Amino acid sequence: MKKIAFYTLGCKVNIYDSESVWELFKENGYERVSFNEIADIYIINTCTVTNQSDSKSRKIIRQAIRKNDSAVVVVMGCYAQLSPEEVSKIDGVDIISGTKNRKEIYHLVEEILEERKQLNVVTDLTDKFDDMSVTSFENTRAFLKIQDGCNNYCSYCIIPFARGSVVSKSKERVLLEAKELIDNGYKEIVLSGIHTGKYGVDIDYSLTSLVRDLSTLPRLRRLRISSIEINEITNELLSLIKENSTIAKHLHIPLQSGSKKILNDMNRKYDTDYYKKRVSEIRSFIPDISITTDVIVGYPTETDELFKETLQFVKETKFSELHVFPFSKRNGTKAARLKDLSKKVKHERVRKLIETNDLLAKEYADKFLEKTLDLIVETVNCSSIGYTSNYLKVEIDEALSKNEYYKIKIIKAGYPINKAVLI
Repeated sequence: MKKIAFYTLGCKVNIYDSESVWELFKENGYERVSFNEIADIYIINTCTVTNQSDSKSRKIIRQAIRKNDSAVVVVMGCYAQLSPEEVSKIDGVDIISGTKNRKEIYHLVEEILEERKQLNVVTDLTDKFDDMSVTSFENTRAFLKIQDGCNNYCSYCIIPFARGSVVSKSKERVLLEAKELIDNGYKEIVLSGIHTGKYGVDIDYSLTSLVRDLSTLPRLRRLRISSIEINEITNELLSLIKENSTIAKHLHIPLQSGSKKILNDMNRKYDTDYYKKRVSEIRSFIPDISITTDVIVGYPTETDELFKETLQFVKETKFSELHVFPFSKRNGTKAARLKDLSKKVKHERVRKLIETNDLLAKEYADKFLEKTLDLIVETVNCSSIGYTSNYLKVEIDEALSKNEYYKIKIIKAGYPINKAVLI
């Protein structure tokens, strides 16, 4: 039995893409092993979101080659899509694929096993969804990729060039895959994509319609949207979240900056006034909803005063959790042509926002002391850890059943984890 190992860099969509390729090999009798082990085939799913991502992708590729110089090495993903010539120069790479035509990888590997040669099968990006499916994941949350591509072209982001324009998986395929995941025991499904809120624009359907259809599936305990832009959240979607207990009371809404000028420089499609007004409206629909966000600090045009605007905006908006990233240059983007700020400045701004995050997260969790919440357990040792519908991480001091649904009560609020008991 041939052994295969995967290494995935980057986002949740890449995780899904790697798992979808593994399904092809699993169906054909391959054994999956850890990337640290000796394997017959190594598949590296690369990321290209920053220059450092490219560098790390190259490092992992070389690690695979050193582990077994007779193994077939496949490089797929965003870095391979944008820089196939660079990848081809790494001695030992056999197959260079991109972000499309992943269904062909199994057959290409079989071809290479018959006759060793380098194959570059990176193709131009198309307006067709690369339709593959995943029926099992190592963790208890199942990711379901519903769309690919992005049309936004933010000034710091290369991904539209690596993934192409927005394309959607058909309604029928999404529902079928969701049913298969539920049949395989998954209690929570997370809808994922590069630009999830644009799902359906190319197939005369919508994210709201999809969420409504999925939420009616028997035995699905929780449906979560991975990320959605502020200007794509409709009142119809909010009503659905409010009224349907299956849909997670949590929205991850990227902010990126709390400065109106920086948002404009970033080519984001909203300003701070709109964002703040819409968040207020969301909370009027669903008062206790968890709103988490992404923030990029140290954008090249971000002065001390503009950073203070972001800090103040974050405090006023009272997010339940922040994901904070220092700006990192990516060649080929508009922002890469600007003079970068020092690492010291970016590090200090990240530190201040993380401090703010810890206070805001604790403040949000405090609202739920002694309240009843639902929990799906994800890890079990001596204690059990999982997440609530509103994305509070919770620990219970007893060994429960993994991937099971419980009613719990928070007895001690904290960050990054809250203590709870069963009720």
